[in-house]
Amino acid sequence: MRLSASSLSLVLWVAGSAPVTGCKQAPKASSPAPAIALLLPESQAARYEIADRPFFESKFHELCPGVEVMAWNANQVAADQQQQAQAAIARGVKLVVLDPVDGELAGAIVNDAKARAIPVVSYDRVVRGGALPDYHVGYDHERSGKLAAEALLEKLAALGVAGPKIAMFDGAVTDPGALRFTSGAHAVFEGKATVVKEAVAARAEDAQPVMAQVIAAAGPGGFDAVFAASDAATGGAIAAMQAAGIDPATRPTIGRDADLAAIQRIVAGEQYATIYGRIQPEAEKAAELACALVKGQKPAAGLITGAVNNGTGDIRSVLLIAAAVSRAGSPLTQPIAVTVVKDRPWGPDSAARICNGHEAACTAANIK
Repeated sequence: MRLSASSLSLVLWVAGSAPVTGCKQAPKASSPAPAIALLLPESQAARYEIADRPFFESKFHELCPGVEVMAWNANQVAADQQQQAQAAIARGVKLVVLDPVDGELAGAIVNDAKARAIPVVSYDRVVRGGALPDYHVGYDHERSGKLAAEALLEKLAALGVAGPKIAMFDGAVTDPGALRFTSGAHAVFEGKATVVKEAVAARAEDAQPVMAQVIAAAGPGGFDAVFAASDAATGGAIAAMQAAGIDPATRPTIGRDADLAAIQRIVAGEQYATIYGRIQPEAEKAAELACALVKGQKPAAGLITGAVNNGTGDIRSVLLIAAAVSRAGSPLTQPIAVTVVKDRPWGPDSAARICNGHEAACTAANIK
């Protein structure tokens, strides 16, 4: 049978209008899941990967289960953190949580994010560099510095030291928290102690030669104690004392961070104390704030407890209070057994890690 031109046109029109069987349409490309960026500064301090990150991610996923956390670690390289931030911004993250490698250089990250209407929460370390993050979560470092200085003077008084002479090791100039920590200490030492040497030394390899110079110039009696803005520097100072034949137990030292090596030195009686800012509540407060912002909500009532001025303006802040911890405790310090050990900052085997090689000292300090 032959079809006329008009009939053929009708058949073709019907065929084109009817659904095609046996053939599926290609699925539409799905949009990427909403995400936030968590930018961490370093791997030298183990805390970031074994504590900060998992505590943050766990709490955030509990509160915002449909939002991905894209986490990066800059491994102490500010330029790498800048590239990671650019990748996150290009991905279209809803928020950036930034713990800067360099507080000054990180200002560019904040400005880039805010230019694209992406909120920024600075975490642990304050961002400077002419930028103003939306919020900050961290510890009150100036208050911590005052507490550390008071705890050190308390220990020196217990040892019968009058008019103490103190060697001070400041943190990196790129770390605003370390600067405020040292500032708080100076306010306490004023009129009560003499600073015989002050130097920037954020790492053990920086502090050890400076401490050796102090000992060589003034002799073993040229200083009574060491105050450091980081436990790494405290470790370097103690190594210099030991190399010079000085028992560090007779020259009390206090640092900041409560890292694993410092806690082991405290257990062994080599370091007197450190400032301990609990990581879990800090990370979880940051996650709580981040989730609220992603949802377009205001922070929960009572979450914002103060403000930090970063040189550009006041940043609304969640400020936590740190503790001074020592082996046995004192009126101004808490025993590590009921603080650091109880919190298990290095995982379930934290006590075993602390006591590795220090078993007898751990037993004496009730660490198990």
